[in-house]
Amino acid sequence: MAAILCTGANFLAKPTEPLLRFLPGRGFSMGWHHTSAAYSIFGTTTPEYSWTATRPGTPLFPCESLFASVSYGSGSFSGEEYTDTVTLSDSLVITGQSIGVASSATGFSGVDGILGIGPVALTSGTVSNTDTVPTVTDNLYSAGTINTEVIGIYYVPAAESDATGTLDFGATDDSQYTGDITYTPVTSTSPASGYWGIDQSISYGGSTILESTAGIVDTGTTLLLLASDAFSKYEKATGGTLDSTTGLLKITSSQYSALSDLDFNIGGTTFTLNANAQIWPRSLNSQIGGESGSIYLIASDIGTNSGTGLDFINGYAFLERFYSVFDTTNSQVGFATTQYTTSTSN
Repeated sequence: MAAILCTGANFLAKPTEPLLRFLPGRGFSMGWHHTSAAYSIFGTTTPEYSWTATRPGTPLFPCESLFASVSYGSGSFSGEEYTDTVTLSDSLVITGQSIGVASSATGFSGVDGILGIGPVALTSGTVSNTDTVPTVTDNLYSAGTINTEVIGIYYVPAAESDATGTLDFGATDDSQYTGDITYTPVTSTSPASGYWGIDQSISYGGSTILESTAGIVDTGTTLLLLASDAFSKYEKATGGTLDSTTGLLKITSSQYSALSDLDFNIGGTTFTLNANAQIWPRSLNSQIGGESGSIYLIASDIGTNSGTGLDFINGYAFLERFYSVFDTTNSQVGFATTQYTTSTSN
């Protein structure tokens, strides 16, 4: 089953395993998503696994059919809400998990669903006659399956030959990161506070392009998005020119060689994207309609100037270089370097 994760975790009783080993042996792909908390299945499937059936259980309430509808940045789905047993691994089994079974979905080609791991408040208003719907991690924690409601996420960058990843449920895995994890509180600034929001400042080449401000961390966003005024400074400093085909900044080989570090100050620690981490994987240029051999930057314009309460999104392009931790119990987000932080695979 192929699905999108909207933010994941490590079960204390067993070592961390790759994402695919947390999912049924065949049939579906699930993705994860930080800006969603809903567990959703798209399309119809055979009932080989209880959590993948066309009618994967009973309605949330037996006397009525509940309507579910969720919009994401890249698509939406609507359908009915059911409860069933969800098995992530032999040790991670959730009974009575609420699941949205889509009768229609857009924007999710190539995946069969979304595993939402954002804050539970994001489920508000998504299911009829229901306030909020407990997430997968909420239910693992309330059942005592995990001792802390925390998710650790580790990526191998997309351009690496063994590009994979790991979700750690209930704990962090120190074999996946180097040094210490820096934690920072979830921001109090709205609207970022409603997501996995943090405060950070950003500098390029030692010069601040974005003063300390609030934004969000999101696995479901591909790029690094910056407030328009910060993006303008970055564009000028790098010499990039907007490419009409890809919508990304394009730079020459000499400009790439001259790129400075892009530094993120989070919780008093500096996390750096080196020159290679700031460019789109050249081996994947065709995926975005780009030219073979051309160089595109992964920072893009969020569309509004800073001061809105959501002035950046640290998306996948940022997250693939670090180990990230999403801690509901302590209302904090953590980051640590990995062996791929300074990779030059792009």
